[in-house]
Amino acid sequence: MFACSVARRVSVGAAMLLACLAAPAFATEPLPQAPQPNAAASGPSFTLDQAIAAALGNDPAYRTAVATAGSARLDASISRGGLLPNATGHGQYLYTQPNGLLNQAGQAGTQPAPRFIANNAIREYAAQVLVNENLSLAGFAGYRRARAVARQSTADLESARRDLIVRVVAAFYGVLENREKAAVAQRARDEAQSFSDLTRKLEAGREVAHADVVKADLSLQQRQREYSDAVLAADKARLDLGVLLFPDPRTPYTVTEPAPSALPDLPAVQSAAAHNTPDLRSALAALQAAHQDVIAARAAYLPALTLNYTYGIDAPQFAVNGPDRVRNLGYSASAAIDLPIWDWLATHDRIRQAQYREQAAQASLTTMQRTLIAQLDEFYNEARVASDQVASLRASVETARESLRLTRMRYQAGEALALEVVDAESALAQAEAALADGILRSHVARANLQTLTGVL
Repeated sequence: MFACSVARRVSVGAAMLLACLAAPAFATEPLPQAPQPNAAASGPSFTLDQAIAAALGNDPAYRTAVATAGSARLDASISRGGLLPNATGHGQYLYTQPNGLLNQAGQAGTQPAPRFIANNAIREYAAQVLVNENLSLAGFAGYRRARAVARQSTADLESARRDLIVRVVAAFYGVLENREKAAVAQRARDEAQSFSDLTRKLEAGREVAHADVVKADLSLQQRQREYSDAVLAADKARLDLGVLLFPDPRTPYTVTEPAPSALPDLPAVQSAAAHNTPDLRSALAALQAAHQDVIAARAAYLPALTLNYTYGIDAPQFAVNGPDRVRNLGYSASAAIDLPIWDWLATHDRIRQAQYREQAAQASLTTMQRTLIAQLDEFYNEARVASDQVASLRASVETARESLRLTRMRYQAGEALALEVVDAESALAQAEAALADGILRSHVARANLQTLTGVL
């Protein structure tokens, strides 16, 4: 009896020693991260700023916003040109069938008279410079409206840039998170493989029942499936970011995790958001454009002035001087004023339409101000809570790792069940996955706050 007891203790001690030698380093420190799926060593490495710059050059929605903003600036320039005098060169030759009589104008009896009474001679030459100017309150209001729309488009361009940055940030940190989750799944798979090997050795020494081997194998199979899913998710995340970076999303590349930065104080964040929010600038510019629409509609009640100045030749001869040294080169000027009298209340209705649009723009501006205040507090609180939770999640990982180590030692000593080891393995895998999620949440929340304040 005593000899059998001694033999069992020696066998258990040998099994413990063998298990400790065979156990992976995971029990005390993390294994090296698994290679990034489908990553090539020759692929370019991207920081977050480089990824944002590449996406800005490739994203069609952002390029459309760039074109829209450029077009709006040109519309403002065109509208300004409409307020300034414009000059046009005019050249014309007119021939009119004669009526058989002589024209009494000029040199009597020498010029055939034209058949059309609107013309001065059967041959008429015109070479002139025409200068025109149209003055109206509606024109000035239209120019101011075009400038407001240009400012709105510029603000919308910045909003589009920041929206793209949010997408890039989510995809960038998604690659990092899924890469870490693949490494977590690999470590869990290796740990399950180690435990399966241990149960087989103990079963061979008749120290545990075959049920422990079955339980360990089931856990190993589950960890292998989870690792395959994690690698698949990592590949999908890489392709999602590759769509934003490359013409061919399958291009191999790597990403570099940026160094964490300190969370700024709330007053500094509020000040930056108040002075650097494109959505607010866009809403304000839209209100200004709607107000100019009201002014332009009311301007239809006022007179419009048109000025014209013409300098050049309009004579039967294409020459500066005509017969008898008559001077053909000269000028003419005209001024016209148009007074609105009655339009069946169309102007009144246009004013009401413009006022409705102005009221809607005012409501949009007010809503945008409230939304900005809410988003600022929401993003700041999200970043603060996420940053605080990362430390707690790291502590949970260390606790779960120590729990697994102790549980395996108890199992090897015959004081714990295989189910407890499997549960400890699952708890560690869940804690590490939660840590990866927490780090991603912290990065994304901080990036959203930086985007809102214009830092990114």
